Amino acid sequence: MKEKRSDSVSKQSRRSFLKSSTGVAAAVGLAGSTTGCAGSEKIAAESSGTKQVVAAAAAKPAVTLVSSSGGDLGWIKQGWDPQRPFLLWGRPLRVQPILMYATPQPQKQTSWKSWGGVLTEESATEEIARITEELRALASQAEFPVEFLPAQKVKTPEEAESVRKGDYDIVLVYPAAGSGRLLAACVPTDGNAILFARHRSGPTYYWYEALSVVYLATDDPEKAGSEPPRLGKTHVDDVVIDDYREVLWRLRAWYGVKNMMGARIVALGSAEGKYAGDAPKIAREKFKFEILEIGYDIAEPRIRAAVKDPKRIARAEKWTETYLSMPDTHLKTDRPFVVNAFILYDLFKEFMYENNAPAFTIRSCMGTIMPMSETTACLTLSLMNDEGLLAFCESDFVIIPAGILLRHITGKPVFLHNSTFPHQGVVTCAHCTSPRRMDSVKYEPVTILTHLESEYGAAPKVDIPIGQEVTFIDPEYTKGRWVGIRGNVEGNPFYPICRSQQDVRIQGKWRELLNEARDSHWMMAYGDYLKEIGYATRKLDLRWENVSDV
Repeated sequence: MKEKRSDSVSKQSRRSFLKSSTGVAAAVGLAGSTTGCAGSEKIAAESSGTKQVVAAAAAKPAVTLVSSSGGDLGWIKQGWDPQRPFLLWGRPLRVQPILMYATPQPQKQTSWKSWGGVLTEESATEEIARITEELRALASQAEFPVEFLPAQKVKTPEEAESVRKGDYDIVLVYPAAGSGRLLAACVPTDGNAILFARHRSGPTYYWYEALSVVYLATDDPEKAGSEPPRLGKTHVDDVVIDDYREVLWRLRAWYGVKNMMGARIVALGSAEGKYAGDAPKIAREKFKFEILEIGYDIAEPRIRAAVKDPKRIARAEKWTETYLSMPDTHLKTDRPFVVNAFILYDLFKEFMYENNAPAFTIRSCMGTIMPMSETTACLTLSLMNDEGLLAFCESDFVIIPAGILLRHITGKPVFLHNSTFPHQGVVTCAHCTSPRRMDSVKYEPVTILTHLESEYGAAPKVDIPIGQEVTFIDPEYTKGRWVGIRGNVEGNPFYPICRSQQDVRIQGKWRELLNEARDSHWMMAYGDYLKEIGYATRKLDLRWENVSDV
């Protein structure tokens, strides 16, 4: 992907963002393109005709929209406020639509045109107008920042190559007509493309017939052609026929990839990897992470001073009072632990702001930090995730890349947790740092207890609704292979294990997980996002195993 200019800040509701001139286009200094970040309505393709219709409209509560590509991160310094909408931050995905067409001339007594209904200048102009309207509708339904640049029509490879010199992340190619050479000129060989062909949604495209594994990569080497695919890394899964819902989830995956790559994250203590000491190196080299390590020798004086600072204490006392008065909030540890957790929240965000990083992780959270802060970091990380930041315990860079990707794909908090040995289709997921606002809107019931292993500090036991569908990512150490899992919460027990704990019934062939048992961390999010993650992993050159959809 290409580096983009710095973006500025825009804080609005999802819907006012669309209506305001200070939305994504203004934030990145652009005009004349289609932008969007709205609710979770669906785009439904009609079985015939040229229009796409919006169906199942459902309003989403407001979020705070921030674009962060190295620009001003002053929003990190904002104080705790449970009423503030969830923070949705990330660089907008920039998409360049390209219409391929041809204008063959009649010839006597011979075949002179291909399949398809876009074979004149007039029909190409009509198709550009149709595409523009469809993308405007699609942008209005996207729940992540996306910008569609003005659609361009091309009928020669030279025209296509000129368009491809622009500033975008991916191309959305409409191959209505034209040669294979023209198609190759439209599609980057790195695979940063989606191909949208028409069957019934408008004029039928020639390439609805002609697309094949001669041009497209496939996961099955026996189905591949004898020559390398002519479109490089562009895959059969990059092709969509008629249905813009299929485009939307692919764009959601691309948005996640864009904002996971090159992530900046503060690592307090140091950067580590559970059972994989090379994890920070892999994160830096493969995913281009900027890991900003802060040693405890530097942090300790600030932590000890913070918990003695009268102004910080007063602010934390006020926040504690508000937090404990929230519905379904129960305290079963000493209140000073909660106050100090809020002081840590304030200080950790200072570390993030000073290092221009919207993500944070901490090593030695189960020991080293306790005598300095006179609490644990468990509740602190939960609070940070609830407002939309990324905050992880244990500084485990085996799982953190998956967490950052999942957070951006879902637009919801993610929960890093321990896994257990699967049995009878059930696994237990447990850790002491669960967010409460797992759907990005409401706060789930919580009991604040001590951290289990130390019987000290403040740790949330969050109860997830029974039946809630969840998605998991389970990386196999640093081997470049991720496992995807989907399940439903069956219970919120109170075993003598990490405080936030759920028994989850696995969908699909749960026995496949027996061979994946490795005492590793998993990452959880509400909802089903296995399609998006699987698609994203291919773009990240990772191997993907989906045990729930086999």
